[in-house]
Amino acid sequence: LALTYKFPRQSHRLVSQLRQLEAKANSGEIIKKIRDELEKAWISSEVFIRTKGLWAYFDHTNRVLSKEIETPLEILIATNDIQTCYRILGIMNQSYPPIPRTIRDFIANPKSTGYQSLHVRINIKGTKYLCKIRTKNMLRTGRSGIIAEWASHGKVPSGFEKEIQEMFDILGTDDALSYRELIAASGKKEIYTYTPKGDPICLPINSNVLDFAFKIHTEVGRRCIHAKIGRNKVQPESILRDGDRVNIVCQEQPVRFDPGLQELCQTPRARTELSKMFRLRRENLAMRIGQSIFRQELKRYGIPHIMENEDISLVLNHYGLESIDGLFLEIGSGRLQLKELIDRIKTLLLKERKTLEPPTGILNRFDLDSLDPACIKLSRCCNPVPTEKGLIGLLSERGLSVHHNDCKKISSLKLQREDVVELRWKLKETRVRKPQSLLILKSIMRNRVLMLLSVAPAEMKIIDIISLSKHSASKSPWEINFTVDTLSGLKSILAHFNKTDILYEFAFEQ
Repeated sequence: LALTYKFPRQSHRLVSQLRQLEAKANSGEIIKKIRDELEKAWISSEVFIRTKGLWAYFDHTNRVLSKEIETPLEILIATNDIQTCYRILGIMNQSYPPIPRTIRDFIANPKSTGYQSLHVRINIKGTKYLCKIRTKNMLRTGRSGIIAEWASHGKVPSGFEKEIQEMFDILGTDDALSYRELIAASGKKEIYTYTPKGDPICLPINSNVLDFAFKIHTEVGRRCIHAKIGRNKVQPESILRDGDRVNIVCQEQPVRFDPGLQELCQTPRARTELSKMFRLRRENLAMRIGQSIFRQELKRYGIPHIMENEDISLVLNHYGLESIDGLFLEIGSGRLQLKELIDRIKTLLLKERKTLEPPTGILNRFDLDSLDPACIKLSRCCNPVPTEKGLIGLLSERGLSVHHNDCKKISSLKLQREDVVELRWKLKETRVRKPQSLLILKSIMRNRVLMLLSVAPAEMKIIDIISLSKHSASKSPWEINFTVDTLSGLKSILAHFNKTDILYEFAFEQ
C-alpha cells in the first residue's frame, strides 16, 4: 500500500504486468505435473503458484521500483514434515533441473528471523520460477507472522532475539545509523559464510571481511588486519561470497582503518563500530589541540597559572563539564570559542586582577605528527601539501580542515583569530602511508624524464611512469607514481622538481 502511494504510476504499470504474467503462466499445467510426480512417490502436499508483490520490486539501495526482477513467479509446495521436504526437492530437481548454484537450505540454516524453507530456482519454458518447499507449519508461520507464532508458543528464537537486541544497542549509541539505514540493511539479500569450525554466519549480500569480523565480536573486528579464505590471503575490504569459510587474522592493537571502509561495510554493526573508532580518533586529536592552544592563549593574556588553579572547577561547572579533558575537547572541536572562555575565566576567577590586552593577528600553533584521514581533511579548494608553510586548520566536530592561509574560501568566511590554528607537521616523524602521483603537464622527452628521476632523492621509490599521450610518442605529458616514507622525504622530492623548469602538478593523497 505504501509503495502504491509513493510510486502511483510505476506501481500501476507493475500491477498490470503481474496480472498479465499470471495469466500467461501455465499454472494449471505446471501444478498438475508436480502433483502427478509427487503422487507417484506417495507424497501428500499442497501446490500453488503466485506472483510476487510490489515489495519484491523495491530497490532498497536506490529507493526506486525496479522495472523487472529475476524471478517474479513462485511455486509454493507445503507438506507435513521436514524429511518429506527434502524428498520433494529431489523430485523437483529431476522434473525441472535447477539453475546452477541456486539451491538454498533455510531449514538446516534458518534466517535470523526464524524463517525456514528450501529454495531452488528453475526455468520452465523460458520463465524463471522460485520454488519454495516447506512444511505446513512453516507456511502458517510465514502467513500469520513470526511475532504471532512466538506469542502462541511463548518463545523467541535466540538468534533473532540477539539480532533485535543488537539493533537497539546500535540505535542507542552516539554513532548510530539512522533507523532508515537499519531497515534497508535488514531487507537485503543474505549469504551464508562459515567460521573455521563450520559455524554459519549470515550476512547481507556484498558483505566484506570486516562485516564478518564484527559479527563474530567487536574486538575481533577492531583488530582485524586480514583474513584467510582457503589458501588465499584477503584484505579487510574484500567482498565475501556465499559459502566462504573465513579465518580472521588479528593483531594485538586496534587497526587504524581508513574512513572509506565504512561505506563499503554492509552490516549496521560494522559501520557503527567503525564510526565509533573514527570518533575516538577525532576526539583524541581535538583534546591535544584544545590543550595546546588553551595554554598558548593563557600565556598571551599573561595568566598561564590558571590551569593549576583549584578554582578552575568553577569554569568546568559553568559549562557542565566533568573534567579538564572535557574542556580541551570542547575547545579543540570548535564548540567553545577561546575568547568566550577567557572572558568567563576573568568573570569567575580574576574579578580584581587585570590581564594583558586581547591578542590580535598572531595565531596559536599546533604541531602534527599524523595524517590520519579520520580526523584531518586536506581541503580540495586550495590543495594544501603538508610539507608547506602557511597552513591553517579550521576546528570542527568533524575534525581538522586544512587550508592555505590565503585560501579564497577561508577569506570569504570572515573568521575570527580564535577560529583557526596555525599548523606545522613534524616532517621526519610523519609517515606517508599512501602512494603519491606527480603529473608533468608539459610534454617533454622520455629521456629527460628518466634523467630527472635518476638523480631524484633516494627517498623516492618509483612505482611506474605512465605516458599521458594518446599516441605513442617519446614526447608526452607524464604521470609518475611513487612511494615515500615520510613528509621529510616528500619535501626533498618536491624541492628537486622545483629546481627544474618543468611544469608539474601535485596533490597529496592521504
